[in-house]
Amino acid sequence: MATELASDIARYFDRLWPLLRSLTGAGVRSTHDILSELLPLERMEIPSGTQVFDWTVPQEWVVREAYLVDPQRRRVLDVRTHNLHLLNYSAPFRGTLARGELDAHLHSLPDQPDAIPYRTSYYERRWGFCLSHRDRQALAEGMYEVVIDTDFIDGSMTLSEAVLPGESADEVLFSTYTCHPSMANNELSGPLVTAFLYKALARRPRRLTYRFVFLPETIGSLAYLHLRGEHLRQRMAAGYVVTCIGLDAPFNYKRSRRVPSLANRAAEYCLSAASSHAATVHDFTPASFSSDERQYCSPGFDLPVGVFSRTRVGEYPQYHTSLDNRELVSFDAMAEAVGVLIGVCDVLDANVAPRNLLPFGEPHLAKHGLYPTLGASRERRAVVDATMWLLNLADGTHDLLAIAERSGVDIHLLADRARACREAGLLTYEP
Repeated sequence: MATELASDIARYFDRLWPLLRSLTGAGVRSTHDILSELLPLERMEIPSGTQVFDWTVPQEWVVREAYLVDPQRRRVLDVRTHNLHLLNYSAPFRGTLARGELDAHLHSLPDQPDAIPYRTSYYERRWGFCLSHRDRQALAEGMYEVVIDTDFIDGSMTLSEAVLPGESADEVLFSTYTCHPSMANNELSGPLVTAFLYKALARRPRRLTYRFVFLPETIGSLAYLHLRGEHLRQRMAAGYVVTCIGLDAPFNYKRSRRVPSLANRAAEYCLSAASSHAATVHDFTPASFSSDERQYCSPGFDLPVGVFSRTRVGEYPQYHTSLDNRELVSFDAMAEAVGVLIGVCDVLDANVAPRNLLPFGEPHLAKHGLYPTLGASRERRAVVDATMWLLNLADGTHDLLAIAERSGVDIHLLADRARACREAGLLTYEP
C-alpha cells in the first residue's frame, strides 16, 4: 500500500513540476486543476487590489516568454528551459545591454556555483534573470539582447479549499501553499501530502470536520483569514501548515503560538512513536524562515496552528534553488508523511473529555460487563488497567490525551474503553 501511494504521489509530482507558479496566474490555476482530481476543491478568486488587513492583493502576473541572447546570438537563458531563470514577478523589458549593464539584473549564488537561485520581486517592479554562478561567470563581454514579455493585469489570486464533514462541527485545518515554481521539497511535497491525506481521510469514519486549504504563501493565508478567520476562531480545534515534508529525514514539528494547544499535544504524541525517524519539536517563532503559521498565529487570531515538515523552512542547503528537485525528495517519505498525519487525525478524532458517572469508589467492572474473560492474562490486564486509568481520571478536566500521557496507555485503547464504559452507563463525554 505504501509503495502504491508513493508511486501515485510521484505521478502527480511529474505533472505538477513543469508549471510556472507564482502568487497568481495560469500556472497556479493549472496546479489547482490537477490537485482537484484528488479532492473536490472549491475555487476562490480574490480580485487584484483587494485589501486584506494591511496587505493588498497584487495584480495578476502574465508570462508569455523570457530569454537572453548572447553576443554570438545564442539563447543562453530561457524561462522555457527552467522556470527559475526568470525573476518571479519580473517586470517586462526589451532591449540590448552591454555585459556590464546586464550584470545588475542577474542573480546567482557564488557559494553554490551550480545552483539557480529562486528570487522574487512581488511588491517592487524590477526585471531580472537567475542563473548558476558558473554560467554567469562564463558570460562573454559584448552586447546582450533581453526579451521579457510579461504583463501585470487586474485579474485575481487563486485559493482553493475542500471540507470533509464529520459528526462534529469542530474543525481541523490543513494548510499548504501553491506558489513556488520548480521546487520539490519546498513546494510540491506540501500540496501532494495534503491532497493524498484528504483521499485517505475521505474513506474513513470521522468525528471531526477536516478543512484543507491550498493558497499562495503569506498573501494567500492573509486573504483566507480575511474570508474565514472568524469561522476558524469559532470552530478550529487544531490546525497544521504542511511544508518541506518530502525529504528522507527526521520529522520536524513547530508548535503553535498558543501553548498548550490540542494541535501541539496531538502532534507530539504521534511523533513520539509514529515515525521510523526521531522527531524534533521546536517552539513557535515568528522570525524569518517561517511560513503561514505566522498569519494563523498572529495575535488577532492566535489560532492553534503548528507546522509539520521534514526539514525546517530555510534550513537545508538546496532551499530556494534549482537543487530542490526530484532527485532530492523521496516519494516513500511523502507516503510515510501521509501515514503520520493520518495518525494525528486519528488521535484528534479519538480525543474526548470523559466524566465518570460513578466517581465514588471504583465501579464493579464485572457487574457492568467490563471485565474481560477471554484472552491471555497480559491482554486482560492491559484492558483492565486502561479502564482503571480511564475511570480514575475521567473527572471532566482530563481528556483522553492527558490520560494517555499520564498513564502511558495507548490513546486508542483508552478510546475503546471509553466507548464501552459510555455504553454501559458509567461515563459521559463533556463538550
